[in-house]
Amino acid sequence: MSTSNKVKYISTTALSKELKMNVKEVFQIFLANGLINRVEENWVLTDNGRKIGGTIKKHPRIGEYIAWDETIKNNNMFNKTNETLINATALSNHFGVSKFKMNPILSELGFVQKNVKGWTVTKLGLSIGGKQLEYDRTGVPYVNWPEGILQNKRLVETMNELQGNGPEENLESDQSSSLGFREKFVAKHRSADGHYVRSRAEMLIDNWLYMSEIVHAYERKLPIEEDVYTDFYLPVGKVYIEYWGLEDEPKYAARKQEKLRIYEKYGFNLIELQDADIQNLDDILPKKLLKFGIQAY
Repeated sequence: MSTSNKVKYISTTALSKELKMNVKEVFQIFLANGLINRVEENWVLTDNGRKIGGTIKKHPRIGEYIAWDETIKNNNMFNKTNETLINATALSNHFGVSKFKMNPILSELGFVQKNVKGWTVTKLGLSIGGKQLEYDRTGVPYVNWPEGILQNKRLVETMNELQGNGPEENLESDQSSSLGFREKFVAKHRSADGHYVRSRAEMLIDNWLYMSEIVHAYERKLPIEEDVYTDFYLPVGKVYIEYWGLEDEPKYAARKQEKLRIYEKYGFNLIELQDADIQNLDDILPKKLLKFGIQAY
């Protein structure tokens, strides 16, 4: 008769001793890999942490603590590599901008988000190698990056645009599906704020945002490697708005599904508008915006 092996759990402190590492260093590795989060003064186990073998144990004297399947010590995350990580100050020096502007620029791209005390990496930021860390003394969170971010296509394009070095738009660089759409529907409708948009419906959306004093960009590239454009982007709340107006056309429907897949893949905040919504923007948009913390006046 065979018996199943019982899982043995060990605390982070015990794990650090087995790994011959400083316990703070182990916590930083768990934090950087999204296995734990800091909530106020406490460490909290994430869903990813549970998947990798973390659990919550209770001790009669110290109360609840996070414990790990002892086999976690064999995980590659503890292998020390020669990977060089750079911080926001190093990024600002490389691109020649103020160090106080770098994190807001990374935030505008959706790589980080502002925390009460510092900056935290987003799902998109993690996908390009961002590592969540925090200062030992204060616990303030910050993000470091692999050197490869210096060649990140969207970051380089954004820095060039901000410094007035952006190239003239080349439609050939867009996706073939988007290219056909952008050639077919020329931006000839002038909205109240001066944007030229591609349809009367987009003009009404643009006008509504402008009259509501909501800062927005039209046809902003998504901050990803793929060349995909959003209809509208709202920096406040990091919200994207898509107007689906030609769903009866098979090619357009396929384009819509591909864009929705990309929004889902990167976890972007998305508001979708249909033809039926355009004449009721005063009722519909404020409710949709409020879900992302944007109050329309």
